[in-house]
Amino acid sequence: MRTFVRLAVAVGVLVAVAGASLAIGARALGPGEVWHGLTDASATGATVVRQLRLPRTVLGLLIGVALGLAGALMQALTRNPLADPGLLGVNAGASAAVVTAIAYLGVTDLSGYVWFAFGGAALVSVVVWAVAGGRGASPGGLALSGTAVTAALYAYVSAVQLLDTASLDRMRFWTAGSLAAARPGTATLIAPFVAAGVIIAAVLARPLNALSLGDDAARALGAHPGRIRVAAAVAIVLLCGAATAACGPIVFLGLMVPHLVRPITGPDVRLLLAYSAVLAPALLLASDVLGRVVARPGELQVGVVTAVVGGGFFLAIVRRRRA
Repeated sequence: MRTFVRLAVAVGVLVAVAGASLAIGARALGPGEVWHGLTDASATGATVVRQLRLPRTVLGLLIGVALGLAGALMQALTRNPLADPGLLGVNAGASAAVVTAIAYLGVTDLSGYVWFAFGGAALVSVVVWAVAGGRGASPGGLALSGTAVTAALYAYVSAVQLLDTASLDRMRFWTAGSLAAARPGTATLIAPFVAAGVIIAAVLARPLNALSLGDDAARALGAHPGRIRVAAAVAIVLLCGAATAACGPIVFLGLMVPHLVRPITGPDVRLLLAYSAVLAPALLLASDVLGRVVARPGELQVGVVTAVVGGGFFLAIVRRRRA
């Protein structure tokens, strides 16, 4: 009963933040204006709500779910509390592949470069795992390997932007991580990939609980560690690839949310995934709203806001672990 109440509160927080995302922007709208804008196409503010803020909010919900689940899956799979799509190079791999497609292959829309995002995310995941030592990779080794690969790939992304000035303007908001380019069809394009990742994550919740006890204990409970790891890797690539292709690299979200909810969920991966899927989009949309408020009449990209907040959060984790 307590778990149900807590999840209901988390869902309520998400609904409230989504409402704020629809109401707050360059022009503030009241709850009544938002409602009429959603239900009546001829109402004042309907164009703003339907064409701009609703697609942005829906995309933020999808991206938040994807990155929150990806971070929780990574931490459960590697048993590394510092695992995150950004820290382990997955986002950087997707970003490098998409930037290459935009600059050198003439790919200009999401339906084209989403496949490059998947390929880059998958390839870099394998590279980080191999550099860290393969099956013998330690949590610290994975973090160091991911950090090094991420730095190299983002240096490549920056170099491509500097050398290809024609593509610079098109890429600059994307590489910062932004929901501002959301259009009515953007969420529809990535929804099948996010849905597939969510389904795989849900199926893996119980086996990952068994795997957390160790490979031998998992086998004794009827689980297959190799299959679990492969399926989890596929889910992470689907989730991170779709999220990065749609709005660029957004870091630290997958690190922060599982850490914040773990005192509530304990070691149960099922609860960790459920809370992460609800609270990660809430945090992402809250960061997006904050970016609109602090830089009016312009805005800060959501990737910048999450990087600032997440950087401080990461330092706090390091200090606490040292203590």
